Order: sequence, then C-alpha cells, then structure tokens
Amino acid sequence: MNIERKLWLGLIALLAVSFSVLLWVGSEIHRQMPPVPEQVRSDSGEVLYTRADIETGRQVWQSIGGHQLGSIWGHGAYVAPDWTADWLHREAVAWLDIDAQALHQRAYAELPADQQAAAVARLQPQIRRNTFNAEDMSVVVPAARAAAIRRVAAHYASLFGSDPELVDLRRAYAMKNGTVAEAEHRQALTAFIWWTAWSAVTERPGKPISYTNNWPYEPLVGNTPAPELMLWTVFSVLFLIAGIALLGWFHAVQKEHPMPALPKIDPLSLITVTPSMRATAKYFWLVIALFLTQILLGALTAHYQVEGHDFYGIALAEYLPYSLTRSWHTQLAVLWIATAWLGMGLYIGPAISGHEPKFQRLGVNVLWVCLIIIVVGAFVGQWFAVMQKLGLAHNFWFGHQGWEYVDIGRFWQWFLFLGLGIWLILVGRTLVPAIRRGGEHKSITTLLFLSTVAIGVFYGAGLMYGEHTHLSMVEYWRWWVVHLWVEGFFEVFATAVIAFLFTKLGLIRASTATAAVLFATIVFMAGGVLGTLHHLYFTGTPTAVLALGASFSALEVVPLAFLGFEGYQTYKLSSATPWMRRYHWPILFFVAVAFWNVVGAGLFGFLINPPLPLYYMQGLNLTPLHGHTALFGVYGMLGIGLMLFCLRGIKPLVEWNEGALKTSFWTLNIGLVAMAVFTLLPMGIIQLNAALEHGYWYARSADLMQQPIIQMLVWMRVPGDTVFSVGALALAWFVARLWILPKPQFEAPAGEVEART
Repeated sequence: MNIERKLWLGLIALLAVSFSVLLWVGSEIHRQMPPVPEQVRSDSGEVLYTRADIETGRQVWQSIGGHQLGSIWGHGAYVAPDWTADWLHREAVAWLDIDAQALHQRAYAELPADQQAAAVARLQPQIRRNTFNAEDMSVVVPAARAAAIRRVAAHYASLFGSDPELVDLRRAYAMKNGTVAEAEHRQALTAFIWWTAWSAVTERPGKPISYTNNWPYEPLVGNTPAPELMLWTVFSVLFLIAGIALLGWFHAVQKEHPMPALPKIDPLSLITVTPSMRATAKYFWLVIALFLTQILLGALTAHYQVEGHDFYGIALAEYLPYSLTRSWHTQLAVLWIATAWLGMGLYIGPAISGHEPKFQRLGVNVLWVCLIIIVVGAFVGQWFAVMQKLGLAHNFWFGHQGWEYVDIGRFWQWFLFLGLGIWLILVGRTLVPAIRRGGEHKSITTLLFLSTVAIGVFYGAGLMYGEHTHLSMVEYWRWWVVHLWVEGFFEVFATAVIAFLFTKLGLIRASTATAAVLFATIVFMAGGVLGTLHHLYFTGTPTAVLALGASFSALEVVPLAFLGFEGYQTYKLSSATPWMRRYHWPILFFVAVAFWNVVGAGLFGFLINPPLPLYYMQGLNLTPLHGHTALFGVYGMLGIGLMLFCLRGIKPLVEWNEGALKTSFWTLNIGLVAMAVFTLLPMGIIQLNAALEHGYWYARSADLMQQPIIQMLVWMRVPGDTVFSVGALALAWFVARLWILPKPQFEAPAGEVEART
C-alpha cells in the first residue's frame, strides 16, 4: 500500500471518528442543557415569567441585533455589557440590599465587612439552589429574590426604552434611544435575560457547578472556576507540548526533497483562459467593494465606542445604530473573503481540467447576481429589524437572526445555501473530468472537489436550528458554521488550491505536494473538528465539552507552530526563477498567511482557548484580538493572494502596478499589527485584570469602559486603522487599473506570447 493510499484511509478514518464524537456531544448537550421553565413564580404564588415570555424575549433580543448589542453567555459584541453577567450581578446586589434592609435597615454597601460576609453566605446557597420542578416545569423563587428580579427588570425596561435618566448609560453602551419600541416587548426581554442569568448560577442536578460551568466569574454568588477547568487546562498544555514534539520529530526525519527542474517559461501562461474564467473578474470587483464597505462600517462601529450615539457630532445612531453597523461589518468580513474564494474556485476549475462545460459562463454570471441580491436583501431586512419596523412575526425569516456571523434572515440564509449549491455544481462539473482522467494531480484535484462539497454542504449546519430551538443547541450548530465551515473546509480548499498552483508552476513535484496536502489536512482536521467545542465551554453544555474541547483545541495549535518554516519555504519559491517575479506579491500574501497563522491563530488563539483562561477572558477584547488577527490575517490575506493569482491569469499582458501592491501589502499588515498592539491587546489586559479583581461584570461595565485610559486606547486605533485603510485603497486602485486605462506589459515572459498565439 503506497503512502498516498495510507494517507487517504487515515483521513477518512479520522473524519469518521471525529464527526461521530461531535454528533454524540451534540446529543449530550441536548440531554443536559438548562431547562426553560413553563412558569417562574415566587413562593407566594405570584407569576413572574412564563415560557412564552422567555421565548418572546429571545425574539425581541434577536430583532434588535442579538449578539451585535452586548453578549449573552459571553458571545457577542464588546461595547455593551454581557447581559448575563450584568443581570446576575445586579440581581445579587439587589437581593443583598433587600436582605440588609430587612435585618439591619441599611443598604448592603453600608454594612461592615463581617455583616457583608454573612449576607453573602446567606445569599449563595439560595441563589444557586436548583428549584426547577420537572413535573410541572416550574421554578419557584423566594420572595426576596422575586423583589430583586422586579427591581432589575425595571432597570432593563427603562434602559431598552427611552428613559431620559439612562441616556448616558445608553450612550456608554452605544444603544440608541428606544432600542425596543414596545413596553410589552421590553418586559419580555427581561424574562429572556433573567433566564440566561438563572442558567449561569443555578447548579446542575447533583453537581456543585452551574449549567454554564460556573461562568461568569461572580464571587458574590459563588461562581468561581470549577476544578475541571484547571484539570483540562493542564492537560491541554500537555497535549500541545506532546503534539509539537511529535510533529517536530516528523519534520526532522523527513528527507529534503530536491526542487524539480524548473521550466523556462511560466506554465500557468500556457493555460487557456476560458469565457467562464474571464467572467470571474466581476467576483473580484465585488470583493473590493465589499472589503471597502466593511472597513468604512468598521470605522463607524469603532467610533461609536467613543461617542455612543454620534459620529463626530452627527446623530447617526438614529438611522444606523451600532448593532446594525456591527452586524454588517462582521458579515461583510465573511462575505468578501468567501467571495474571493468562490471566485477562485470558479476560475481554477477549468484551469485544472482544461474543460469548459456548456453554459458555464452563464452559471458564473447568474451566481454573481444571486450574491448581489443576497447581500442587498439581507442587509435591508436587518435595517428594518433593528429599527423595529419589521415586527417579531417576520424577523426570523427576513430580518435579523441575532447570531454573530450567521445573522441574516432565514430566507436569505436558504438563498445563500442554494447559491453555494450552484457554486458546487459549477466547480464540480469542471473538476470531475480531471478526476476521471487521473494523472499525477488526481489526489489534489479530488481533495479540492471534496472540500468544495464540504463548503457547500456544511453551511447547511446553520439551518439545523429554528426560531425557538434551545439556546445551547443554537450555539452548537452555529459553531459548525463559524468554526468548521470557515476554519475547516475552506482551509482545506485553499491548501489544495495552493498546492495545485505550485505544482502547476513546476516548483514542487506532484507526488510530494499530494502527500504534503493530505498530511496537512489530517493534522489540521485532527484538532479542527473536535476543536469546535472550545467555543462551547460555557453555553449550557456538560463537562465532556470541556474535556474534548480543551484537548483538541490544543492540537489545533500544533501545526501552526511550524507554519513559519512553511512561510520561509514559500518565500524562497518567489525567487526560484526569473518568471516567478510575476507571482512575487501573491506569494508574499501567502507568506503573510503563515505569519498570521502563527501569531493570530496560534499565539493569540491559545492565549484564550484553554478552559481556565477563557473562563476569565471570554468576551473581553482579547477575543477580538484573536478574531481580527486570525480572520483577516489568515483568511483575508489568503483570499487576496488567491485573487491576485486569478487576476494574473485574467489579465496576463497588463503591467502590474508593483507600487500599489507593495503599499497594499505592507500597510495592511502594519495596520493590523497596530490595531492589535496599540488597542486590542492592552485593552484586553486591563479588562482581564478588572475581571480578576472585581468579577467579570465589572470588566464589561460602563464604569470601566468609560475610563480615560480605555477611551485613549480606543482613539489609538485611528493611526492603525488609517494605515490599514490606505492598504485597502491601494489594493482597490491596483485592481481598478487592470481595467481602467491598463498599461500594456512591454516585455512578456519568454515564450508566453508565442504560447498564446
């Protein structure tokens, strides 16, 4: 059995086992997730909330932006508080005040330390006790807690309305006045937020930990790290060390394969560019438009953290509130990167097979129109939702689902899923002939085709939950899309495409590239599939999620530790032969991908991924530190590099503006470094210190986030963001010049013109 066959069998076995375990974990989450009571009442019989209130409240929360306006269970935006932690702290303080008034006729804060300690000792067992009755599906709370709930609910009803006394707090949270228009909906919203806080403090039956594994950190109610967090954090570090050692040994024993004899002319110049391949140009125009729009919205969203309601004095939040601009900003990040990769797939298919199926160009054009319709339709629907003009009945399907990165209405989500199906068919009908033909590229082409299938199919995981599916199960399926779809199968697709390009250029032998791609896929997927679970530690999931997520998310970092070598090897290829100068900048973007994989995905990822660090850091600015440097640094840079390879083929005899590309490459990277080092990292460290000292609620509170040092750090984003924007404009200028007054290339690479004529 040859090595290639062994690798294929190993990959199939790995995926079968990994997904079997992942599905089993899903069944365990469903079995042990926190219950939603039919009724919440005081011990005197007063009904506080019903299940209908809680479910309606969640619909209201989703309609105003959901994850884009603060967070729930640590997932979401970072300017407004985490509502779970905020409610929990406010309810605990209110209950302590009620207790102090009853016993001492004084507020809790005015009591001496010993009496405060006694009050907390009385509070903790009562607030943590699980009073859920499975027979009538009810929760009964003491009269003091019922009074505390009413007090906090009144605050939230005013906050999400237009109460002038809370306008400064709304400004600090970047919430527009009248965030929720109807008083009935505001009251229902308090039911949903209370339930998330109840789940976070109520102990699981027979266990001393809450449904969210004692998250968030709140000493007042006894929410402190469970022993399992330390245990599996230690094991994750051990897995990381062992994995790096094994992979290091593997690299050490591998023989250095000599570079093959390089061709005298650019082999890619011999590929006939078909009509459908030329038609992909409009995808890259769309990439630039979406990228620039995303940056503009990012600047506006970041500025709201300073002025709250205004943009340099203009009351813009009345028309484009923070939750809306952040929705569009985060979605555009995925959309423009995905569009670059979709365009690359449509371009590379005929290039690999040399086959142009009938009506392929028509299909490429139709899919492009579908993408435009989806973006415009989904974004318009979200505007109507956040502005409270759509109503709850239609919000889920046509407005705002409220889940970060999968926010678009379900109708548009289905439309995009069908669009990916069209893309799969278009790419597949060009790749299948090449697979049938066989040859040295068969395995790479097969892997490319299978990753295409996975990209088309796995987006459908976002369709596995409905409007009223339990929050824990929504999070489970949502991360299938965000983690597996983006970080898993798109990465395999990109790895296979790059391998094909390098073998086609004659820089790597096909047999060597095939083994390397299959091995890399096995290594990435070994940690990648079950590594999905590190997003689910505190979302109402059982301890098994901690164990598996910690172990396998550590393995995700293992291959990233060696990507620096890959980056160096890739850089050497850029000067392997004179005609490789044509691909200097696309390859440098691939080098940047290796760098940001190590730093953004590896270093900053492992900073927050183990259970114990994430317990304190989830939802602090150390999370977007990892998110920005990994999403743009890895996938964005990769998308740009792939786009440039396609543009070189679409416009082969147009002279490239090297100055614009050089400016774009360096300013994009420098701007990203500045954003990370001058704002996100120090802000995250300040928040982490605040969380450790005072509790998680304080790290996300207006009391901390409005302090001068935080405001200064927000302003320090301006230089980095400005430099980054220059890079995006330089890239847009480069692409535009390929079609607007293009400058002919005076000297084509030797043999290229003859080959094309």
